[in-house]
Amino acid sequence: MSTRTEQIRIDAGELGAHVAIPEAGVGPGLLLIHEIFGVNDYIQDAARRLSELGYVVLAPDLYWRTQPGLALSNADDANIPRAFEAVRRLDKSAAAQDSLAALELLRSLPEVASAQGRAGVLGFCLGGGLAYRVAVQGDPDVAVCYYGSTIPDELDDAAAISCPTLMHWGGADPYIPREQVDAVAAMAAGNDAIECHVHEGAGHAFDNSLSATFHEPAAAARAWELTCAFLARTLPVG
Repeated sequence: MSTRTEQIRIDAGELGAHVAIPEAGVGPGLLLIHEIFGVNDYIQDAARRLSELGYVVLAPDLYWRTQPGLALSNADDANIPRAFEAVRRLDKSAAAQDSLAALELLRSLPEVASAQGRAGVLGFCLGGGLAYRVAVQGDPDVAVCYYGSTIPDELDDAAAISCPTLMHWGGADPYIPREQVDAVAAMAAGNDAIECHVHEGAGHAFDNSLSATFHEPAAAARAWELTCAFLARTLPVG
């Protein structure tokens, strides 16, 4: 695997992005959308994991309009209030448009263009909700949404999703009430495009291996296994 940075040019300016290239040098693309902590070590490690599966991964800095380069460590709980303040200042509509522009840029990269320009989106937390918006508003080949807290308020938009979509939720998430999770699961049961998994007993951000507060290894491993199988079916590398 190798890494580099890319600049995504839009009308409002430029935002930077972390890029991870698989060992093969080419592959389908995955737009990786960060949590409220920014493109930090955890997101860069997630990019590594995905690139080891054979994907070209692009993780844009969606805080570029307010706090460019913000990357808060998950190892320090003192950063949690800072992250909530950062996301409070984020214009989520603009962030969704930035994500769509990043998907377009990803498809144009030579490493992805060589794989027929196929590209999907995967997001955690804040990124899970934005990945859902990309699936609603854009044309990703696949979408994976980990515990996107804005999704329950946007269920009416799910009818616009046509790409294969995978969702993961914690059954005991203190930030997303269980009745909201159940409402999403009920919606998914009636939508052939959406596969939904509720990980019983798991809280929020359970995949975040760099956070002692949030990480739950068993749920993370199960969700990752399901994600890998889903991507292998819907966005195959070979």
